[in-house]
Amino acid sequence: MNAQTEPDLDHGDRERIYAYLKDHGPTDYESVQEATFPQDPGGFRHHVAILKRNGLVEEALGGGLQVVPELEGEEEEFTRDGVEFHVRPARQADLSGILGVLRQVAEKRTYIVAETVAQELDHERELLRQNDVESRVFFVATVNDEVVGWTHLQSPEIEKLSHTAELTTGVLEEYRGHGLGGHLLERGLEWAGSQGYERVYQSIPSTNEGAVEFLEDHNWEVEAVREGHYKIDGEYVDEVMMAVSL
Repeated sequence: MNAQTEPDLDHGDRERIYAYLKDHGPTDYESVQEATFPQDPGGFRHHVAILKRNGLVEEALGGGLQVVPELEGEEEEFTRDGVEFHVRPARQADLSGILGVLRQVAEKRTYIVAETVAQELDHERELLRQNDVESRVFFVATVNDEVVGWTHLQSPEIEKLSHTAELTTGVLEEYRGHGLGGHLLERGLEWAGSQGYERVYQSIPSTNEGAVEFLEDHNWEVEAVREGHYKIDGEYVDEVMMAVSL
């Protein structure tokens, strides 16, 4: 297992708070402030707000603060057609790279869910999430340390839906045709299975025939079609709802 990369906090005071929480685990606000900013509660609140905004610190389930955990796992390396790819769990530092790829893949308006994920990330600035509301994880594919593809899984923390997760995946157009999408999809489904999810699903406009075919080639099934669910460039487009059992 690879060592996790420490986040670039860009400020010594924020690094002090982050380091304390990393060493002590979930801790109430008062204890963290007394240990890091005993004479400056206003400064403490300011730095905590920035750490939260940057997706590095979050509210602990029992109250207080905790470091946002980074997704652990091995980094895979493979070469296809002379191009070396790496597939690994995403880190908060990958946020801007993932956003860039999401936007490029979604810009043709044929991957509405990916477009929605990009909007949420741009607003929240928090890549990974694990709390009492929802879980969200990403895996990335990189070439020369640049993000060129992703797989994203998200699930609400609701008992009746706890066995399901929504998945999106995509690769920059210039890196398609090398098996990278299959690697990313497999990595995401392996993780979902290890976490106890039983079904993974996603929805795609019917005009995205390549995505439908790609998923069918990987044993996904069409569960339903909602006619005219999307309106793209003034035209009504069906939604294809697909799923796979783990």
